[in-house]
Amino acid sequence: MRLRVIKRDDRELEFELEGEEHTFCTPLVKLLLEDENVEFAAYRISHPLVRIPRVYVRTNGRERPEEALVKAADALIRIYSEVRREFERALSEA
Repeated sequence: MRLRVIKRDDRELEFELEGEEHTFCTPLVKLLLEDENVEFAAYRISHPLVRIPRVYVRTNGRERPEEALVKAADALIRIYSEVRREFERALSEA
């Protein structure tokens, strides 16, 4: 994964996530939108052959977009860690 910042200010962040696709970006944006300080979060992949998602985050000013992004990434880590633990538990019982 390679992150390239396109636009950054106190309330808005726009960046590309080279090496990622819908599988990562969809849950990331979903978690961003659950943050009460995030006014807008979305991503787009402009061409199916290029497949470099561009992610947009805008906050209400009480939190910087970078902070919201870190919180969402931490939540993803917790979710995927739990999935892994449950997967390993289920395999050990099989």
